[in-house]
Amino acid sequence: MSEQNQPPIAKSDLEKTQLTNQEKKPATLAELVNSQKIKNQLAMALPKHMNPDRMARIVTTEIRKTPALADSNIQSFLGAVVQCSQLGLEPGGALGHAYLLPFGNGKAKDGKSNVQLIIGYRGMIDLARRSGQIISISARTVREGDDFHYEYGLNEDLKHTPKADESAQITYVYAVARLKDGGSQFEVMTFNQIESVRKQSKAGDKGPWITHWEEMAKKTVIRRLFKYLPVSIEIQQAVILDEKAEAGISQDNEMILDADFSVVEA
Repeated sequence: MSEQNQPPIAKSDLEKTQLTNQEKKPATLAELVNSQKIKNQLAMALPKHMNPDRMARIVTTEIRKTPALADSNIQSFLGAVVQCSQLGLEPGGALGHAYLLPFGNGKAKDGKSNVQLIIGYRGMIDLARRSGQIISISARTVREGDDFHYEYGLNEDLKHTPKADESAQITYVYAVARLKDGGSQFEVMTFNQIESVRKQSKAGDKGPWITHWEEMAKKTVIRRLFKYLPVSIEIQQAVILDEKAEAGISQDNEMILDADFSVVEA
């Protein structure tokens, strides 16, 4: 029998399984995020008041808004999403809870950028309110022309009467917390102190520090205020993650997920 008339070689069961698995792989990171496997991971991580389908849609929107995320390390990206879910925060600028940023300075094993989770000031406030120990917490900016006075010591006091418009230069940023036991605590930082933190941050020249400077400044002073407050495990975790992101230290997000995931190359 000639080679042309020979029947095709039958694929082994192993080859068929490999081919079937390859065909089922998501073609894009967005498809992977919306796969049932990832939604199941999110469902286990999310608190009861949040929905895995909604989180998947929000993350998909973030991928479209920041295309560099689609080319980042997959495990790192998914790990950051799960970390965000565990804290009960939504990524993106809609609520200002948290942001997902690819960091080129922390290369993953595949040579791609690691994704870092940066907590926003509204995310910090949300975590503080959920702790049950803090009745209210707020952060505000002071501008040139405002009446502003504060003093530390045995009789701590803070007074702020806004008078300047939003175009005036920011001079101070402060945060105030009222505690469940009736006490209160505040922290004040100057504009130069905030700028010093920004300049030391590995993300100081990109991301929310550029697009949402005021929010990041408020988050910075709230994070400092947390040192004097009764805080929850979630807040402690958020502060640790945020400080690592500011310092450019890997958050080890790629270690969060046990399973391996991959995307088929276009």
